Amino acid sequence: MNKRKLGSTNWQVGVVGFGGIPIQRLEEREAIDLIRLAIEEGMDFIDTARAYENSEELIGKAIQGYRYNLFIATKSMAKKYESIKNEIILSLKTLNVDTIDLYQTHLVKTKEQYDKIMSENGAYRALEEAKKQGLIKEIGLTTHSLDILEIAIESGKFATVQFPYNVIERQAEELFKRAYEKNIGVIIMKPLAGGALNEGNLALKFILENPHISVIIPGMDKMEQVYENAGVGKYTIPLRQEEREKLEELAKLLGQKFCRRCGYCLPCPQEIDIPTNLLFEAYYTRYDLKDWAKDRYSTLLHTASECIECGVCEKRCPYDLPIIEMLEDVASVLEG
Repeated sequence: MNKRKLGSTNWQVGVVGFGGIPIQRLEEREAIDLIRLAIEEGMDFIDTARAYENSEELIGKAIQGYRYNLFIATKSMAKKYESIKNEIILSLKTLNVDTIDLYQTHLVKTKEQYDKIMSENGAYRALEEAKKQGLIKEIGLTTHSLDILEIAIESGKFATVQFPYNVIERQAEELFKRAYEKNIGVIIMKPLAGGALNEGNLALKFILENPHISVIIPGMDKMEQVYENAGVGKYTIPLRQEEREKLEELAKLLGQKFCRRCGYCLPCPQEIDIPTNLLFEAYYTRYDLKDWAKDRYSTLLHTASECIECGVCEKRCPYDLPIIEMLEDVASVLEG
């Protein structure tokens, strides 16, 4: 597996890592075998999260006997000091490790949330303390917001940032370059655009052409996906012109009905979190995480069926997406 430096951590990690969200739908033995195959194929960066059901637990069982050569990353959506202290202890227990290489504050959506995390009673202080205690080694941040990504990079407080990037979602390329210049590791999630891109091999090759990327973490739940994704990381072969054109054509088609989670559609007069509603529908249909997506969707204060078709969101959307129609699809899938 080809390797790149993960920012200021100075770790050299395989360019294709293992995304731990889809394994929650596998039986325990299947998941363990899959993770170990990924490790044997050179995927030494393992990503998971407290929110991914039993993903941490499955990874914890799979890495026994392999831990020494692995970089383990997890994350929590807790924003407060005491809350994330408890989450770190739970992660250590479920992963069955003495220390976690990278602990990330997960899915920071707004400046208000960021400020809460960085406040005196916020999660960041607890992460710093955990680092001094040797419970974690590095601190990172994940977001879907371009504004939060920029703030995190310029703050100098994070060893890594994690953000979506693929042939469709290219809005952060300049910020990735800035992160690289500041020696911040760039972790790429959603490399297949939430499962929308069916040309996985080409999609990963496209991302690896960007020298400012540290590691890609596609989610995997099948052996053939492991072999295919690892192959891209082992053999650096530039995209041929016809492959590039194929990807660009696919991006053009998907762009007609694909949410980039930029948030320009908000606020909704009905207080519907439109990007999150659309995201859960994507997890249901593209990742086949049906029960998980429905459970998360059911916790939302306002859901797609509350849309009154006022059209305010569609006027704001820079991609001219048919959001009203898309919300109808969400309600049909997740409330039907």
